[in-house]
Amino acid sequence: MRDERSAITRVALALALVVLTSVIFGTVSSVIQISKTVPNAGSVKGIGVGIYWDQACTNKTSSINWGLLDPGSNKSVTVYVRNEGNAPATLSKTVQNWNPSTATSYLSLNWSYAGQTMSVSQVLQLKLTLLVSSSVSGISNFSFDTSIIATA
Repeated sequence: MRDERSAITRVALALALVVLTSVIFGTVSSVIQISKTVPNAGSVKGIGVGIYWDQACTNKTSSINWGLLDPGSNKSVTVYVRNEGNAPATLSKTVQNWNPSTATSYLSLNWSYAGQTMSVSQVLQLKLTLLVSSSVSGISNFSFDTSIIATA
């Protein structure tokens, strides 16, 4: 009888340990999932403008590596845009070719451009900011293309 109670006690303790371990690992897994980072990159193309990393316009920008981003975060990069056309122009921006396509539900790209007209050869400092939704899910890597277009 005593051996039977001892065996039942051991089984109960083992079951409690399994449940406790599951709860602990489930909680740790949830925490890890919340702080998951997302590697990514994006290309930048200028139409009628040059896009540069420096104000002197000597280091051309062709891609932006946004680094690792957490859900609910945002990251900004500064670029310099020069009107390389032969007339004053205003700028517009397009973002396309999202991979995966569901990324558009969780990510958005804003910029600091205020709609001003750029004279020929004028250089304008712009801040591009990538915003990541706190509810992002199902995306471990992504990429997209950005075009900055000058219109005379």
